[in-house]
Amino acid sequence: MARIAGIDIPKNKRGEIGLTYIYGIGRSTAQKILQAAGVDLNKKVQDWNDDEQNAIRTIISDQYKVEGALRSEVQTNIKRLMDIGCYRGVRHRLGLPLRGQSTKNNARTRKGRKKTVANKKKATKG
Repeated sequence: MARIAGIDIPKNKRGEIGLTYIYGIGRSTAQKILQAAGVDLNKKVQDWNDDEQNAIRTIISDQYKVEGALRSEVQTNIKRLMDIGCYRGVRHRLGLPLRGQSTKNNARTRKGRKKTVANKKKATKG
């Protein structure tokens, strides 16, 4: 199992897919990294030799912000939005969608489980 940026990359996957297990590296970035390192995209992770692993490690550490550093930057950006009180920051604070999605029927991912509210009982004429 190859260990890159503190993440164990599954050895039975293709290199292009295996690199996407690192936070901050998607499919296209993985392709660019492998091309820069001179590694075949279809080569499995278990078939990488030490030179190829080291080349991939150095490219990722020098050119990309991944894992902990990227997570902390994203959290800092969200905190900044909340502190200045802009619309997106307020939506983050309330746990609501912030990119214009409808909230009347959907938005369960952001709002959480449905909270049922009981109906008000009507007063009977007596």
